[in-house]
Amino acid sequence: MSLKKIAQITGASAATVSRVLNNPDYHCQNRELTEKIRQAARELGYVPNQNARMLKLGENRAYAHGDRQYRIDILLARFDSLEEDPFFAEMFRYVETECHKLGCVIGRIMHVTDVPAVEAEGGRVRADGLIILGKCPAASADVLLRRYGGVAAIDRNPMDYRMDEITCNGAHAAVMAVEYLLELGHTSIAYVGDCTMEARYNGYYECLAKHKISMIYDYIVSTNQTREEGGRAFERLAALKKPPTAVFCANDVTALGLLGAMKAYNGRRRRDIYRPAVISIDDVEEAVRCSPMLTTIQIPKGDMAHLAVQLLKDRLQGGHQECVRLELPCRLLVRESAGMYVP
Repeated sequence: MSLKKIAQITGASAATVSRVLNNPDYHCQNRELTEKIRQAARELGYVPNQNARMLKLGENRAYAHGDRQYRIDILLARFDSLEEDPFFAEMFRYVETECHKLGCVIGRIMHVTDVPAVEAEGGRVRADGLIILGKCPAASADVLLRRYGGVAAIDRNPMDYRMDEITCNGAHAAVMAVEYLLELGHTSIAYVGDCTMEARYNGYYECLAKHKISMIYDYIVSTNQTREEGGRAFERLAALKKPPTAVFCANDVTALGLLGAMKAYNGRRRRDIYRPAVISIDDVEEAVRCSPMLTTIQIPKGDMAHLAVQLLKDRLQGGHQECVRLELPCRLLVRESAGMYVP
């Protein structure tokens, strides 16, 4: 399927279609057009002309005619739609772009609730391989490993399943965030996020314990890590007799909700302004568009997607047999929100 065909369907120019499909960070001024182009490419099974790609990149060899085209399904393990979690929505775009680069076709986009139907189908599914975004239940992973020729998972933490995994260490990212707040002089630090067997929560309290700082349970707000719950968490912390001077949010979406509630809260007051320092994990695109810009720990989404697709294709081609787990480093991005505290 050519870029020109997608351009005709979407009403965009071929150049715009090319930029959208080859650069996961590119957005048209009309964001609906960006998604319309990507959706059309999925529905039409778009695969770029590899010979043209090699020529454009200055490669001396043409695409090998014997190189098989693989169909790759995607499982959204933690949410029901790409709109619910910006981190995995952005990760999906990177995976999609990497599939295009390697001549793979995106197949079904599934959720955990679809796994029983996959099991009921029996035998192998139509697609060759599967990429899992986020942690899925162990029972679902067992079904998928039986049905697909290869499976690769991408998550912030290892899943310890019998599949190739590309991860970052959530506990290490949390320690990096809390250590930075401690360097700024904060000792009353709240945590907002999932507290159930969550590596980022473990990293938070282990870092406080290392520095012999007592954990104040009023500063722990357990959430499902959504924007709405981030807003409610701010209201709860602001109502405390002695609120924390800093807040560590387990992900950017929660932090964005918290910052929005903070802005609304202080906009209603001339006195008793409360602006705690805020830091989180992910580095989604909106982190630099909000005000104040969000200080966060960057998870290398592009590299994670690149390595996951490479590993999956290598397994499908018989290149490796053992399960591979690659843990990538994360890094601190200092912006405005961590310097917010007003006593």
